[in-house]
Amino acid sequence: MAISELAYMMDAAGQAMGTLMSLERIGFLVVGVVVGLSIGLLPGIGGMTGFALLVPFTYTMDPFAAFAMLLGMHSVTSTSDTIPAVLFGVPGTAASQATVLDGFPMTRKGEAGRALSAGFTASLFGGIFGAVVLALSIPVIRPFVLAIGTPELLAMTVFGIAMVSALSGNAPLRGVVAACFGILVGMIGTDSQTGTIRWAGNILYLWDGVPMLPVLLGMFALPELCDLSIKRSALAEKMEHSITKGMLRGARDVLENWFLVIRCSSIGALLGIIPGITGSVTDWIAYGHAIRSEKGAKESFSTGDVRGVIAPESANNAKEGGSLVPTIAFGVPGSASQAILLGALMVHGFVPGPEMLTTNLDVTYTLVWSIALANIFGAGLCFLLSGQFAKISTLRYTLVLPAIIAVVFVGAFQGSGSWGDLYALMFFGVVGWAMKRLKWPRPPLILGLVLGALIERYMSISIQRFGGEWLSRPVVILLLGMATMVLLRPVYTEFRAIGARAFVPRGRFSVRAEDLLYVFFLAIGGYMLVEAQSWSFGARVGPTAVALTMLVAGGLSLIFLLFSGRGSGAEADTSHRGIHMDLASDDGHHRKIVLLRAGVFFGWFLAFLILMATIGLIPTVPVLIVAYMRLEGNEPWKLTLVYAACVTVAIYVVFDQVIHVPWPNTLIGERFAWFAQHIPSM
Repeated sequence: MAISELAYMMDAAGQAMGTLMSLERIGFLVVGVVVGLSIGLLPGIGGMTGFALLVPFTYTMDPFAAFAMLLGMHSVTSTSDTIPAVLFGVPGTAASQATVLDGFPMTRKGEAGRALSAGFTASLFGGIFGAVVLALSIPVIRPFVLAIGTPELLAMTVFGIAMVSALSGNAPLRGVVAACFGILVGMIGTDSQTGTIRWAGNILYLWDGVPMLPVLLGMFALPELCDLSIKRSALAEKMEHSITKGMLRGARDVLENWFLVIRCSSIGALLGIIPGITGSVTDWIAYGHAIRSEKGAKESFSTGDVRGVIAPESANNAKEGGSLVPTIAFGVPGSASQAILLGALMVHGFVPGPEMLTTNLDVTYTLVWSIALANIFGAGLCFLLSGQFAKISTLRYTLVLPAIIAVVFVGAFQGSGSWGDLYALMFFGVVGWAMKRLKWPRPPLILGLVLGALIERYMSISIQRFGGEWLSRPVVILLLGMATMVLLRPVYTEFRAIGARAFVPRGRFSVRAEDLLYVFFLAIGGYMLVEAQSWSFGARVGPTAVALTMLVAGGLSLIFLLFSGRGSGAEADTSHRGIHMDLASDDGHHRKIVLLRAGVFFGWFLAFLILMATIGLIPTVPVLIVAYMRLEGNEPWKLTLVYAACVTVAIYVVFDQVIHVPWPNTLIGERFAWFAQHIPSM
């Protein structure tokens, strides 16, 4: 880069800082930061909601103030989503799933303050790193981004799924089964290439596909809440002697692991540059990298290792800066949120492309400064409040669960605004709890759901444009080769571990619950495979390949389990050795008690659903909260009524008055409507 060009860039950056440093623009930036932090606190409510709230106000604003507010909101959503992930094991957004694995165990060990502080500090450094990458890469990144085609994107998504699947114990076959199941769920609905309706039948809800929010909350939120209900105690039995010391220790952890922060921030920024790679993918790849590269991580991750919080949080916020590169430089938004931001830019007269790198370079650097300052403000606010948030972990479960259950219901309903969202929440909640209890990895399922549609789209375009030649492209060969090695290495390890015992039955076989889960997945895979054969070639090729992979992986894994000596009474299931990329369920209760309490927990959810269908969500919230607190915890009437009133008012104000959620019809509402139509007025 020539000295004159560097000087021009520095001058533009200085002008941008001067432009942004006005009281009005900084004020709007802070408003955006507060909105973004609030959104991250609410499970299931993502950045799209924030854009929906703020964008209408920006059309008549000063453009620099408008961009500052929008980017302030967008940049810190992945900062505050750490709070529900760490304290309750509930991902605030899809980008905080991996944070749950070590953040929540740290809370249960009384280290909530340390985990929150480490997450916020890592987010701060990651966000600033992403802003720096954006600032430095825009002028030189164009040829590299343009060189990435659909074959490379396809290979990259396959590699991402392989990475997470392989981290499901030393035998990755369960991870492959879960990933394939997630991909198949993502393929339900109308095929965009052929128009074929797949596995949806006459259920209109499924024609547009299964929304991610109810699946995410069902797989990750409900199992943690259920285990808390089974345990019947506070999230943390103890708290750090000094929350302040715990917070300082968390910040020191980040500084001590500075090289991990840089590596994961680099991963996040680079993945952010690639359109279509979301935060729900970035955090798992960063987490998997940390497991394989950090000393002792294979033994300590998912048990409360602070590095398991630092890695995904660094990558998540760095991704936001990287994702602006294709949006600004080429007008190619990497996500729906970026598309809205792109629209806001154009409304104010700024056209993405060469002009943003030349004539309007100062505007581009205004965006860079907005991201950097938003991360500083956001992390600072969270750091100041993390001590108070950490105290929540010592509350009784009867004070924590009712509010979270209500918010999870509303969050799941954001999927498509349909009753099907709530049915999906219940279904995947039961499946997720069973998978967690029986040590089946859940992350590959979510990653498969996210990337499944992309894989099919990229494969279709690659075949149409390049035929079979796309497999000979150098980057594709490299990535697919790495994916194959990642999967085959632990399979080879499994064969060696079983050794001479493999395929030699010992004693009588006994059917266990984990065998039934195998039957469930194999039955689903078989059914979906058979159904797919009646479709056109374009509609069935993807589902057939995925379903066959699922059946082969599930069959081999079940054979390993049955013929590795378990029948003799020895616990020879080696699929759980080493890394298990998920939370463990250790409560010390007898299986019958666990099943009974789990049934009671899901019974409360079913009661919520039935009552909501009868009288509506808002009236249901106080009724169920009062019933739960009185029957489960015998809480005092005064505390119960005040708590129920506060939660109900908060939900009504946020979701009804501010976000304007379109609530579903109720039986009572339909009955009144019928009377209004059929009974003549007097």
